[in-house]
Amino acid sequence: MAYAAWQSTWARIFVRCLAKRFHSTLVTFRLGTHLSFFAPYNGSRRRIVCCTTTPAFRLDAYAKFREIYLSLLPAGPAYLAHVKRAVHNLTFEEHDKHAEEERKRLEALHGNGQSGDDDLGVGEEEEPEDLLTMDPKEWKKQDHYAVLGLSHLRYRATPEQIKIAHRKKVLKHHPDKKAGVAGDSNDDAFFKCIQKATEVLTNPERRRQFDSVDPHYEELEQDVPTEKQVKSAKNPDKFFFEAFGPIFEREARFSKKQPVPLLGEINDSKNKVEAFYDSWYNFDSWRSFEYLDKEVNEGSDSRDDKRYTEKKNKSERARRKKEDTARLRQLVDLALSVDPRIKRIKQEEKDAREAKKKVKASGPNGVAAKQQAEEEKKREEEEAKKKEEEEKVARAEAKKAKAAAATAAKKARRAARTDGDA
Repeated sequence: MAYAAWQSTWARIFVRCLAKRFHSTLVTFRLGTHLSFFAPYNGSRRRIVCCTTTPAFRLDAYAKFREIYLSLLPAGPAYLAHVKRAVHNLTFEEHDKHAEEERKRLEALHGNGQSGDDDLGVGEEEEPEDLLTMDPKEWKKQDHYAVLGLSHLRYRATPEQIKIAHRKKVLKHHPDKKAGVAGDSNDDAFFKCIQKATEVLTNPERRRQFDSVDPHYEELEQDVPTEKQVKSAKNPDKFFFEAFGPIFEREARFSKKQPVPLLGEINDSKNKVEAFYDSWYNFDSWRSFEYLDKEVNEGSDSRDDKRYTEKKNKSERARRKKEDTARLRQLVDLALSVDPRIKRIKQEEKDAREAKKKVKASGPNGVAAKQQAEEEKKREEEEAKKKEEEEKVARAEAKKAKAAAATAAKKARRAARTDGDA
């Protein structure tokens, strides 16, 4: 019994090695059956058959199997096609036709793997070289959504979509799938990146921390149009809504209170516009920056080091939070200064005031007021004319008095000379 258990164990180890090397279902093992595979022999292939239940499976047999194992080649798609044609008695043309029909059926059923019901819109994304060669030790610097192929969804991705994306990446990049394949030495490292991304995004708290510092959106935050760019655009009104609409939509995800009023459109009422700016000037954000905290030095058990690091992290979080609040306030101020609806609303209010004045002037009370104003104006003109005439008379009298005084003085001088001669 002990010998039987020993030989059975070695047989199972050998078959596991075959399965791990070739990942093929063609290599099967059952007690009481034959183990069949193909090995290269003088440029051709020959079939090796071994009954694993016989006492001949000893160390020398194992050594022989090991020698053969190292030179084995797996049966590929061509052999599978040959088996299908032989089993179903098909010609090459019939087999190709059947394969094409099966391919079309699967594409119709699963949408070519892009948008089937089991996919939920996850799809497939390209994997650039810099993504595949990332160092898992630098996991805080990686874009977790890009690692899982969710760059087109990001914070909108549901937990179910994250699970599907993780499953796809595991099936594609699991190290066992890449064993023995040249050029895939980094798959083990990238697989660790996949696992770390899934660990972060499936934890609600850690995902929220990453969403707060998502590198994709941090770049977009710096790309905000200036007041000059808006006013100099070919169509400023259209440019304003196209540029600022997506910006406020992205920022809205940080609000503790949902839903948040979005930018709207050009024809929004005054109440709606005022509600929008009132909400954003009182915006309460849950955004935090714990994800960027520095870790305590590995191997350090010093309480002072930990306290210092925690204090430093707390200070940095407060600084970043203050800067983010100021950034959002500047964004709202900028939008208010170039919002075409504000100009339209002010013009409408001015027109309303002018219309109100006209209506007031054209009413019954308005006619009486107009007549009274005309009478008052006429009275003022008459008073001014009368005053001018009085002043004219006063000047004439003053002139006469002056002339009379001069005549009297002349007469007095003449009389004085006459008296002197006498």
